Amino acid sequence: MSATLGGSSAQASGAGPDGQVGPVARMGLASGMVVQELGWDEDTDDDLRAAIENAVDADMVDGDYGNVVEAVVLWWRADDGDLVDGLVDALTDLVGGGAIWLLTPKVGRPGAIEAADVAEAAQIAGLAQTTTAPVSKDWSATRLVAPKTPS
Repeated sequence: MSATLGGSSAQASGAGPDGQVGPVARMGLASGMVVQELGWDEDTDDDLRAAIENAVDADMVDGDYGNVVEAVVLWWRADDGDLVDGLVDALTDLVGGGAIWLLTPKVGRPGAIEAADVAEAAQIAGLAQTTTAPVSKDWSATRLVAPKTPS
Protein backbone atom coordinates (compact mmCIF):
# COMPACT_ATOMS: atom_id res chain seq x y z
CA MET A 1 0.00 0.00 0.00
CA SER A 2 1.06 3.55 -0.58
CA ALA A 3 2.48 5.43 2.35
CA THR A 4 0.26 8.32 1.33
CA LEU A 5 -2.91 6.41 2.17
CA GLY A 6 -2.72 7.76 5.69
CA GLY A 7 -2.20 11.34 4.54
CA SER A 8 -3.27 14.43 6.38
CA SER A 9 -6.90 15.03 7.23
CA ALA A 10 -7.00 17.74 4.56
CA GLN A 11 -6.44 14.96 2.04
CA ALA A 12 -8.72 12.45 3.77
CA SER A 13 -11.52 12.35 1.25
CA GLY A 14 -10.18 13.24 -2.17
CA ALA A 15 -6.99 13.75 -4.09
CA GLY A 16 -4.31 15.93 -2.58
CA PRO A 17 -2.32 18.64 -4.34
CA ASP A 18 0.13 16.02 -5.62
CA GLY A 19 -2.69 13.92 -7.12
CA GLN A 20 -2.46 11.24 -4.42
CA VAL A 21 -5.82 9.76 -3.41
CA GLY A 22 -6.89 10.12 0.25
CA PRO A 23 -7.88 7.20 2.46
CA VAL A 24 -11.65 7.63 2.21
CA ALA A 25 -11.52 7.58 -1.59
CA ARG A 26 -9.30 4.48 -1.38
CA MET A 27 -11.92 2.89 0.90
CA GLY A 28 -14.38 3.11 -2.00
CA LEU A 29 -16.95 5.14 -0.06
CA ALA A 30 -18.99 7.34 -2.35
CA SER A 31 -21.93 9.73 -2.33
CA GLY A 32 -25.26 8.09 -1.61
CA MET A 33 -23.85 5.07 0.22
CA VAL A 34 -25.32 4.15 3.59
CA VAL A 35 -22.45 3.56 6.01
CA GLN A 36 -22.95 2.20 9.51
CA GLU A 37 -20.53 3.18 12.27
CA LEU A 38 -19.98 0.85 15.20
CA GLY A 39 -17.55 1.10 18.11
CA TRP A 40 -17.34 4.89 18.23
CA ASP A 41 -15.61 6.28 21.33
CA GLU A 42 -13.77 9.43 22.34
CA ASP A 43 -10.52 8.12 20.83
CA THR A 44 -11.84 7.77 17.26
CA ASP A 45 -10.42 10.05 14.58
CA ASP A 46 -12.91 12.89 14.10
CA ASP A 47 -11.22 14.11 10.90
CA LEU A 48 -11.56 10.66 9.33
CA ARG A 49 -15.18 10.40 10.48
CA ALA A 50 -15.96 13.81 8.94
CA ALA A 51 -14.21 12.83 5.70
CA ILE A 52 -16.29 9.64 5.48
CA GLU A 53 -19.51 11.59 6.06
CA ASN A 54 -18.46 14.16 3.45
CA ALA A 55 -17.70 11.39 0.95
CA VAL A 56 -21.08 9.68 1.39
CA ASP A 57 -22.86 13.04 1.71
CA ALA A 58 -24.70 11.90 4.84
CA ASP A 59 -24.23 11.08 8.50
CA MET A 60 -23.15 7.55 9.27
CA VAL A 61 -25.92 5.47 10.83
CA ASP A 62 -25.59 3.61 14.12
CA GLY A 63 -26.34 0.06 15.21
CA ASP A 64 -30.03 0.84 15.72
CA TYR A 65 -30.55 1.76 12.06
CA GLY A 66 -32.48 -1.44 11.28
CA ASN A 67 -32.05 -1.42 7.51
CA VAL A 68 -29.36 -2.64 5.12
CA VAL A 69 -26.09 -0.73 4.79
CA GLU A 70 -23.47 -0.85 2.06
CA ALA A 71 -20.45 -0.58 4.36
CA VAL A 72 -19.66 -0.78 8.05
CA VAL A 73 -16.95 1.24 9.78
CA LEU A 74 -16.05 -0.75 12.89
CA TRP A 75 -13.71 0.92 15.39
CA TRP A 76 -12.08 -1.81 17.51
CA ARG A 77 -9.46 -1.82 20.25
CA ALA A 78 -7.75 -4.70 22.08
CA ASP A 79 -9.90 -4.21 25.19
CA ASP A 80 -13.24 -4.05 23.31
CA GLY A 81 -13.90 -7.76 23.82
CA ASP A 82 -14.09 -10.66 21.39
CA LEU A 83 -13.33 -9.42 17.86
CA VAL A 84 -15.14 -12.40 16.30
CA ASP A 85 -18.35 -11.34 18.07
CA GLY A 86 -17.83 -7.76 16.92
CA LEU A 87 -17.37 -8.83 13.30
CA VAL A 88 -20.42 -11.10 13.37
CA ASP A 89 -22.47 -8.24 14.84
CA ALA A 90 -21.18 -5.93 12.08
CA LEU A 91 -22.56 -8.36 9.48
CA THR A 92 -26.14 -7.96 10.78
CA ASP A 93 -27.19 -5.06 8.53
CA LEU A 94 -24.54 -5.41 5.81
CA VAL A 95 -25.87 -5.98 2.29
CA GLY A 96 -24.39 -8.84 0.29
CA GLY A 97 -21.19 -7.67 -1.37
CA GLY A 98 -20.69 -4.91 1.20
CA ALA A 99 -17.49 -4.42 3.17
CA ILE A 100 -16.58 -4.05 6.81
CA TRP A 101 -13.80 -1.55 7.36
CA LEU A 102 -12.21 -2.61 10.63
CA LEU A 103 -10.39 0.36 12.13
CA THR A 104 -7.81 -0.53 14.76
CA PRO A 105 -5.12 1.50 16.52
CA LYS A 106 -1.78 1.32 14.73
CA VAL A 107 0.97 -0.87 16.14
CA GLY A 108 2.52 0.76 19.19
CA ARG A 109 -0.62 2.76 20.02
CA PRO A 110 -2.80 1.93 23.04
CA GLY A 111 -5.37 -0.73 22.11
CA ALA A 112 -3.45 -2.01 19.07
CA ILE A 113 -4.40 -5.47 17.83
CA GLU A 114 -1.95 -7.93 16.28
CA ALA A 115 -2.46 -8.49 12.54
CA ALA A 116 -2.56 -12.26 13.15
CA ASP A 117 -5.45 -11.77 15.60
CA VAL A 118 -7.39 -9.78 13.01
CA ALA A 119 -6.77 -12.44 10.35
CA GLU A 120 -7.85 -15.25 12.70
CA ALA A 121 -11.01 -13.42 13.84
CA ALA A 122 -11.95 -12.61 10.24
CA GLN A 123 -11.60 -16.24 9.19
CA ILE A 124 -13.68 -17.50 12.13
CA ALA A 125 -16.38 -14.90 11.31
CA GLY A 126 -16.45 -16.15 7.71
CA LEU A 127 -14.77 -13.09 6.24
CA ALA A 128 -11.82 -12.60 3.91
CA GLN A 129 -9.25 -9.88 4.53
CA THR A 130 -8.51 -7.96 1.33
CA THR A 131 -6.66 -4.75 2.24
CA THR A 132 -4.94 -3.20 5.23
CA ALA A 133 -3.65 0.36 5.18
CA PRO A 134 -3.10 3.36 7.46
CA VAL A 135 -5.97 5.85 7.28
CA SER A 136 -4.90 8.41 9.87
CA LYS A 137 -2.11 9.17 12.31
CA ASP A 138 -3.34 6.63 14.87
CA TRP A 139 -5.62 4.22 12.98
CA SER A 140 -5.28 1.49 10.36
CA ALA A 141 -8.14 0.11 8.28
CA THR A 142 -8.63 -3.50 7.23
CA ARG A 143 -11.22 -4.32 4.57
CA LEU A 144 -13.15 -7.49 5.29
CA VAL A 145 -15.68 -9.08 2.93
CA ALA A 146 -17.68 -12.27 2.75
CA PRO A 147 -15.89 -14.63 0.34
CA LYS A 148 -17.52 -15.07 -3.03
CA THR A 149 -19.37 -18.33 -3.35
CA PRO A 150 -19.63 -20.21 -6.65
CA SER A 151 -22.96 -19.80 -8.44
